Formats: sequence, structure tokens, C-alpha cells
Amino acid sequence: METSAITTATPTTASTTNRALISSDFDTFLKLMTTQMKNQDPLNPIDSSDYATQLATFSGVEQQMKSNELLAALSSQMSVLGMSQLAAWVGQEARADAPVWMDGDPVSLSLPAGAGTQATLVVRNANNEVVARETVPVSGGEYRWLGADASGNPLPQGLYALSLERAAEGQVVATQPVEAYARIMEARNGTNGATLMLEGGVEISADKIKALRVPY
Repeated sequence: METSAITTATPTTASTTNRALISSDFDTFLKLMTTQMKNQDPLNPIDSSDYATQLATFSGVEQQMKSNELLAALSSQMSVLGMSQLAAWVGQEARADAPVWMDGDPVSLSLPAGAGTQATLVVRNANNEVVARETVPVSGGEYRWLGADASGNPLPQGLYALSLERAAEGQVVATQPVEAYARIMEARNGTNGATLMLEGGVEISADKIKALRVPY
């Protein structure tokens, strides 16, 4: 079994660069202000309030940059905290609306309830071709899919998309997604947030997980 991958970015390099720039800019600012004071017209000197305004403006920019550094560090720490929680999910089974990996072992499904007098599980392969259809309980609930075609022969190993068709008087009245349980192999942290790698290489956002359970 693969272990969780926890990858986080630290703002150390950027913070060091920003501090160096602030120090350099502040020295330049002081030199310019000193030069301005030395070369001002003695008969029409610059108002002291103007100097105060300039200092306050530069100080505000400096404080904003420091605040940004603090927020970046806080965000990084929160990311690590979130990943440490997700790492505990690795090895458990997650229920989600995602492609199902079939390798010969039964797959636990969660069939939705709905209208109609007949419910049919529709199975499509990676090419979006219907490879199996089987009647399932109209009431929904947990169902063990054995991964067989219409003739009862095992389907080839691979990923399959499942959906539920509900019919009444021979007419399809609704098509619903089907959630399935799959083992979590890895937890990742990327630019779009935390994601989980399921069996068969299925990658799904952590917020798409509807339920977790310990494997049977």
C-alpha cells in the first residue's frame, strides 16, 4: 500500500527576499529624504507634516509586507494541519461518486433512492461504451457489484463509470449517479487543495468524499 504524500511550500525564501528589499528601500528612502532636506529652499522650507506623511506612507507599506509574510506562514501551517488529518484517511475506504476500479473483487455501491418501478445499474468502460446492465433493488441502499457483463462473464480489469436508470412503464424517468467505496491509497496537497488518490489511480478532491469506513 502506498503511504500518504504530504507536500507543503514554505515562504522562507520569499520572506528573506522581501526583508532584504524592505531594508534596501528604507535606506534609499532615508538618503533621498536627507538629500531633500539639505537642498530645500531656506526661504520656503518643506512643511514638517510632509515629512511625517512620507514616513507614515513608507511605514504602512512595510507593515503590509510583513502582514503578508505572516499570512503566508499561517496558510502554510494550516495546510500542514489539514494534511496531517487527511493522512489518517489513508488505508480507509471512501465513498464517492467517481469511476470504479474493478479487478475481480466485489465493489460496494451505495444506490440512491428514487421514483420508478424498475432500477437498472448501467456500466460503461473507459471508452464510454455500455458493457453491462443489471437490475438492482428499486429501494436503493448498499449493493455489491460483482463486475460481470450481461452474460455473467467477469469484466476486464479496469475503470468503469456507473449510473442508475429508473424506469416506469418501460420509460426511463431518471438517471442518477452511483457512489462506490474505494480504498484511499494516498493523500496529496496541491494548488487546488487536498486531493485523494483511490484504487486504480482515481484522483478526487477531498471535499467530494461522502463517507469513510474501515475496510472489511
